[in-house]
Amino acid sequence: MVSEPGQQSFRGGGDADIAAVGALVADPTRARILLALGDGRALPASRLAAEAGVSAATTSGHLRKLADAGLLMVEAHGRHRYYRLAGPDVERLIEALQRLAPAAPVRSLREGTRAQALRRARTCYDHLAGQVGAALMAAMLQRGYVTGGDGTFRPETASRDNRIGHGHDIDYQLSPEGQAFVTEFGVQLLSRRPVVRYCVDWSEQRHHLAGGLGQGLLQRLLDLAWIRRSPAVRAVQITAAGHAGLTTTFGIPPVQ
Repeated sequence: MVSEPGQQSFRGGGDADIAAVGALVADPTRARILLALGDGRALPASRLAAEAGVSAATTSGHLRKLADAGLLMVEAHGRHRYYRLAGPDVERLIEALQRLAPAAPVRSLREGTRAQALRRARTCYDHLAGQVGAALMAAMLQRGYVTGGDGTFRPETASRDNRIGHGHDIDYQLSPEGQAFVTEFGVQLLSRRPVVRYCVDWSEQRHHLAGGLGQGLLQRLLDLAWIRRSPAVRAVQITAAGHAGLTTTFGIPPVQ
């Protein structure tokens, strides 16, 4: 394009418009939709409408805005459309906001039970979080399977220990002993992913495992039926076999 006399031609954009994303996430209905999708699953609009507590027509409008902004992906299966988070960056954004946000008021026994379950054990995109997730990280560190840090989140060193919830700066590594353990335990590591990453757990204010190791451990616990996904929320249920296995294998006592 040729500029008119006296006009300046600009190429590219300006600074990141974080207010545009903030406005999308700030809406309570859209926030509930994003939280419902936080375990990485794809859900239909009808389920998301139920989670958000609004009509199907209202949900459709919110889903369109989130998809247009690149926060959601849409998958077509026959005549049905399913929605999921657009990727781990969106999940890390949600986790960071949860860690910075005040606790929502609990107005019913159902809400209290749900909040307690999420804090006990939940999925964070493709890995385990909550009390059990943080305890699993601590156990791996205590046994020397993972090295490089102590699992503690220190706000005063946030320039190193990433404040927004997903860290690269602490150089956690899987040790030779850890490699032997995950092989014996049957954990499969995806070669295309970094083996060890961490998130700052919003409810525990400690690190939990992400990366290939976090994903592999979650899948192995599901395969062993030590944990079960909840059909409605991100919380996962620890089975009787899981309580016994986590205690025997990792020294994690039953979490109430």
